[in-house]
Amino acid sequence: MSLPPLKGNQKRVIIVGAGFAGLKLAELLPIDLFQVILIDKNNYHQFQPLLYQVATSGLEPSNICFPLRKVFQNKWNVYMRFTEVTGVNQEAKTIDTGIGTIPYDYLILAYGAVTNFFNNEMVEKNSYSMKSVSEALLLRNTLLQNYEKALSAQSDEERDELLNVVIVGGGPTGVELAGAISEMRNKILPKDYSEINFREMKVYLIEAGPKLLGAMSDKSGNTVQDYLEHLGVSVIKGNAVKNFDGRIVELADGTSLHSNTLIWAAGVKGSKLKGLSDEMYSRSTRLLVDEYSAVKGTDGIYAIGDIAQMETKEYPKGHPQVAQVALQQAACLAKNMVNPFKGKSKIPFQYKDKGSLATVGRNKAVADIKKLKLRGFIAWFVWMAVHLISIIGVKNKFFVVTNWVWQYFTYDPSLRLIIRAKYRKP
Repeated sequence: MSLPPLKGNQKRVIIVGAGFAGLKLAELLPIDLFQVILIDKNNYHQFQPLLYQVATSGLEPSNICFPLRKVFQNKWNVYMRFTEVTGVNQEAKTIDTGIGTIPYDYLILAYGAVTNFFNNEMVEKNSYSMKSVSEALLLRNTLLQNYEKALSAQSDEERDELLNVVIVGGGPTGVELAGAISEMRNKILPKDYSEINFREMKVYLIEAGPKLLGAMSDKSGNTVQDYLEHLGVSVIKGNAVKNFDGRIVELADGTSLHSNTLIWAAGVKGSKLKGLSDEMYSRSTRLLVDEYSAVKGTDGIYAIGDIAQMETKEYPKGHPQVAQVALQQAACLAKNMVNPFKGKSKIPFQYKDKGSLATVGRNKAVADIKKLKLRGFIAWFVWMAVHLISIIGVKNKFFVVTNWVWQYFTYDPSLRLIIRAKYRKP
């Protein structure tokens, strides 16, 4: 595969993945020292924390996505290839991709994580996940199609299965989805579908652990549960999904729920890359790295973001898989890649926890910022501000805040469109 020539003393850095970590690193590496080849399957960066709003008709996909080529229009040392990486040759220092073999001086793996179904094949086959824009759009279409089908349901049981929604996982994604779907049920759907009694629609949130938002304080977890129950969500804790056949959700305690929409937000895991040995991965399939983000047992290969597991005294199972960790790891690695050229020593990564946020809906959110515990409107405002600042692009920020303001005063997200993909016949 043809590549642009290196200029001067540049080293070639291949970054696999254009999420928070990969994008940040590509932006920080200086032009005179590094040529950057950024590889991703998509030609855009997606803001994953707001995928649930795409799924619930609150935002358009374009509001939370930004073209990668536009990001790097003014940085001539960054080149993009949109393909999939299939393997690594450590001896030759090359990677194999769908468009050919690419040599590297440094390889940065930042390709994130995938949904963890915990080897439950039936759940994986029949449920919906929330790791990409395409998955969010599929869920949006499914929810809206179910309401249309419910109008012609032949029995109460069939209608219940179409209307009921089961969300598995009490982390931020599960909590935010449950809140958004419940607000739609309470405020929007009765106006759109006057023939349906939405008081019979059930929204379940199932968490296998003892509390919601396990990474946050007990106070925040309890507050969120109160918010959800006030919205009419049935919160089930200390129980797990055993099986799902597309119609009936079987729980570990023997009970069952009727629904054809199961949304799986119960965890993520890494994925293995050919050419890297099993010893380089943790039990959760994350790459084991040292305090400098170097993949253990390799030369010139680093991992940052969700795919990396850096085990420290404070975080024996690795850092939380959140955006702030990814951004900070990218910034630290960028410094460590430049420091040798300046005669400076590398610095170990130290995570600075800036706090955790989660929202349930209008004026309902929680924030743990060190010892400060916020709730209600103030936490909700902080949540909005942090997410708005993090979105790439002035236009995207404008459209997001406009949609939020409109929905705040009208309770009416206007993006309830069923858009079916049409494929050309072979």
